[in-house]
Amino acid sequence: MKRIVIMASGSGSNAENIIEFFQSKETAMVTHVLTNNERAKVLERCNRLKINSLVFDKEDFIKTNKILDFLKNEADYIILAGFLWRIPMKIITAFPNRIINIHPALLPKYGGKGMYGMHVHEAIKENQEPLTGITIHFVNENYDEGAIIFQAETAIKSEDTVNDIAKKVQKLEYEFFPEVIEKVILKGNGQ
Repeated sequence: MKRIVIMASGSGSNAENIIEFFQSKETAMVTHVLTNNERAKVLERCNRLKINSLVFDKEDFIKTNKILDFLKNEADYIILAGFLWRIPMKIITAFPNRIINIHPALLPKYGGKGMYGMHVHEAIKENQEPLTGITIHFVNENYDEGAIIFQAETAIKSEDTVNDIAKKVQKLEYEFFPEVIEKVILKGNGQ
């Protein structure tokens, strides 16, 4: 059984969805959730779901090998579920094609630094896009530029608010993210 470590910075609804999905699977299990935000709601979810969590800072992540060493010991796959920091090259090198991110838009559009969460949905609404969706991709050294694994789209109506767009995208995230993670693990990418 493969070990998944989730990294999240915020509420953790995708993290919870992934944890619950793998509770009934023999493919993999979520062993830990790591966060760079000591006030992240994902920590409350971890307590409720009895999942180990760890809070870390920039020094642990970038300047020392504390998080790298932890991941090498505890993870086969790393899943980014609303994690906002760029992953250091030393971690990417240690986990080739085993770090997976989800982005709330159809990359390559609306990606890059600063394009996350509601910022993405606001830009899509402002530009009157007819479609949006999700992109699940491997992580490389640049924000949102790793190889695309999967995309799903949803139509946007002119009357849709930014919140409506966010709900449509979140529905796709919940539906597809855990299944795509499982497919990647079953294929054994990067192993």
